[in-house]
Amino acid sequence: MKKYRIEEDSLGAKAVPLKAYYGIETLRAVENFPVSGLRVHPELITALALIKKACARANLSLKKLDKRRGAAIVRACDEILAGKFGDQFLTDAFHSGAGVSLHMNANEVIANRALEILGRKKGHDAFVDPHDHVNMGQSTNDVIPAAIRLAALTLLKSFYASAGELQQAFEEKSREFRKVVKSGRTHLQDAAPVTLGQEFGGWARQIQKGRERIERLAQNLLELGIGGSAVGTGLNTTLAYRRTVISNLKKLAGLPLKSARNLFEVMQSDADLAAVSGGLRDYALCFIQISGDLRLLSSGPRTGLAEINLPPRQPGSSIMPGKVNPVMPEVASQAAFQVIGNDAAIAFAAASGQLELNVMRPVIAHNLLQSIKLLKNAGRLLSDFCIRGITANPARCRDYAELSYGIAAALNPVIGYAKAAKCVQESIKTGKSLREILREKHLLTPARIDRILSAENLTHPRASQR
Repeated sequence: MKKYRIEEDSLGAKAVPLKAYYGIETLRAVENFPVSGLRVHPELITALALIKKACARANLSLKKLDKRRGAAIVRACDEILAGKFGDQFLTDAFHSGAGVSLHMNANEVIANRALEILGRKKGHDAFVDPHDHVNMGQSTNDVIPAAIRLAALTLLKSFYASAGELQQAFEEKSREFRKVVKSGRTHLQDAAPVTLGQEFGGWARQIQKGRERIERLAQNLLELGIGGSAVGTGLNTTLAYRRTVISNLKKLAGLPLKSARNLFEVMQSDADLAAVSGGLRDYALCFIQISGDLRLLSSGPRTGLAEINLPPRQPGSSIMPGKVNPVMPEVASQAAFQVIGNDAAIAFAAASGQLELNVMRPVIAHNLLQSIKLLKNAGRLLSDFCIRGITANPARCRDYAELSYGIAAALNPVIGYAKAAKCVQESIKTGKSLREILREKHLLTPARIDRILSAENLTHPRASQR
């Protein structure tokens, strides 16, 4: 039985599997770029199908594309949007500059499925051509950056939801632990008392600000250069086409998309994508700090701080029986480390465009979409499998608060910094408590000592000066 069909392009002929919806240009990309073994993110394929559908509808309405071909192309796009033909997108995540290979992979799959819908055989058929019909009025140089922006905006919706859930989990714990007094720590040394609730409240605010920062930066992604064609001039298109494509995309994507104020800028530059990546990096930095704090506060259970207990998720050692590790903060940190690495790659790529085009977009697309997914998934796991199940050890927290030399700061307005420092030094030297030293030196009455050094009073403004 015949297993292959012969297709030709400007470089020659090749045998393409008969059942394949991809074509010769995709096959060349598979041969040329066995780089990472990673496929393009499915969200990017979805974004491409949306753009192709929007463009086909625009060409139909402007009578540039006849109804029969146009309807078949739109139906093929709809089938991709429904999840079909994912196995036909073979391009490696790292492929030819600007994303030409992925773009042609999409054009070929859509063209061949449209041919099939029209009762014709798959293969290079002039009746529905990947270039002339599916790609009518388009270029890789305006389609791929628009697809990256659209995919990122779509993925960010679920990231925002995940970040909101994580913020809420911290806020709930902040309220639950609002009366648990403990020692604060600066430089990993004893500091003035805080409540456990105050610490959790600070983490909640970090997550909230990080999410809001990304939301602001992502507003620039709503500007699309689609319609700019090869270099931003709109070659082979019209203003009516550009307006219609954007209008179609707004409805299909459910986003307030708009044509870029300057098409040359969005084709030359990926600074908007790099800025969003920078916001994700900053969010990842908060992730790392918070995860590290959770690991410190739960360290032990016998030889660490042990102020909080994280939910046990799995045995923690292959040799030490009964050991349980803080696995959720650990994996959250690892995801965040990867995001920081992705941001570095995106920064180099964004700086490496020349003149009318940045050709390094495949690596930007892969890393940006991966970063969004990593933080979305890690955040949800952290809130569901860790934060919501945290319990406090109030007695341990109070012991640390009472023992901390950080409470001596409350003495500054009463006896002065120098005398307070001498009392702390004597306490360290003799092993006597700070309260004992103050009483022995007759610096304050016992009642006033108790009032000034009350751990509860020290967690609120002005309480130490009563």
